[in-house]
Amino acid sequence: MSDVTIVVATRDRGPELRRSLGEHDAPVIVVDNASADDTAEAALAAGARVVRSPRNLGAAARNLGVRAADTRYVAFADDDSWWAPGSLGKAVALMDGHPRTALLAARVLVGPEEAVDPVSDLMARAPLGSPADLPGPSILGFLACSIIVRREAFLAVGGFSEVLHFGGEEELLALDLAAAGLGLAYVPELIVHHHPSVHGRDPAGRRRLEVRNRLLTAWLRRPLPALGRIALTSMGTPHGRRGLADAVRTLPVVARARRPVPHAVEAARASLAAY
Repeated sequence: MSDVTIVVATRDRGPELRRSLGEHDAPVIVVDNASADDTAEAALAAGARVVRSPRNLGAAARNLGVRAADTRYVAFADDDSWWAPGSLGKAVALMDGHPRTALLAARVLVGPEEAVDPVSDLMARAPLGSPADLPGPSILGFLACSIIVRREAFLAVGGFSEVLHFGGEEELLALDLAAAGLGLAYVPELIVHHHPSVHGRDPAGRRRLEVRNRLLTAWLRRPLPALGRIALTSMGTPHGRRGLADAVRTLPVVARARRPVPHAVEAARASLAAY
């Protein structure tokens, strides 16, 4: 497909790539996030183009793949996910027909049983409404493995943050796109399959990172009262307290990068607290 490239950022996940890369129906760029295994070799053997990062950039490794792509649109996948046949073609047609749209999120079906991911269920409820100039309900969050972006718009707002690494990195990108006046929409007719790998999973560590990143994102883009509420809520669990401590330690790195979003974007984000 000449209009879209799929970018997969991965680290030490050669077996997962061998399973998933054959499922893609568009050119793939694999960003090898400083792997110590045969990840790059597995990607090359499957016909993917490989971009090697000399260090682990976390989610920001995806930015390297986007820069290397030469198509108008870029779709993201994880090493354990893939877009259903035909979905990317539909996405391109929708974005061509809706020029304010910078990002579309697909419905995510999990595992062989194809259970709908809870994040997809939430987006389907359309808490932010369905603007006439978007092809689906407006959103301010998504799963990174389920989106297609307008390449120029993604790069213009800086892509994924290197500071956030992994774990809830999507919110900052969503806020930045919305602050630029661009549209983000959920389209359930687009399908992504996700067969989560059990390799290297650390649920408690993941929750800790998500708390840290939620706090850092609030500092970077949201009013200080919102940051205070999130910090107070975080203190209720051990992983929350650890995430809060991690955020405090990281704060000097982002202290001067604070840029609150416009009032309308914050009002939309705040309204999601009820969900």
